[in-house]
Amino acid sequence: MANHKSAIKRIRANAAKRLRNRYQAKTTRNAIKKLRNTTDATEAKALLPTVVSMLDRLAKKNVIHKKKASNNKSKLTKFVNKLG
Repeated sequence: MANHKSAIKRIRANAAKRLRNRYQAKTTRNAIKKLRNTTDATEAKALLPTVVSMLDRLAKKNVIHKKKASNNKSKLTKFVNKLG
């Protein structure tokens, strides 16, 4: 167990950040799955900007790697363009 006040606070802060990051990452993964399962082109085109925004936010905060976000965005865009 930590002995210093600052170390105890750091542990609490890290736990809160971890929960927030996990929630945002899981929400993004669910949005990606929803987009992938969409067969309607107009619905997919409406969903794409929100999913791209979510991926950019995760990459900016280093929750996922920036190249992973880029790859996902590219694949999803190709998928949506092929639909419609």
